[in-house]
Amino acid sequence: MTSLHTLPIPSQTARPHEHAWVVDSRHPTSEGVVLYVRCVACGTHRVDLQAEPQRPPTALSAEIAV
Repeated sequence: MTSLHTLPIPSQTARPHEHAWVVDSRHPTSEGVVLYVRCVACGTHRVDLQAEPQRPPTALSAEIAV
């Protein structure tokens, strides 16, 4: 049975994976260093903040697929 009022289930376009982030640019700010990062495998972008040099950065933005 088909219906004109149902939508197809969208297929996932990219396979999920663990991102391998590389820094495209970094800028010092009053709150720490802002890092603009990109995944080398899929090209997804994200903005991170490294508030302290001894600690890993934290994500400031959502991942943006290109």
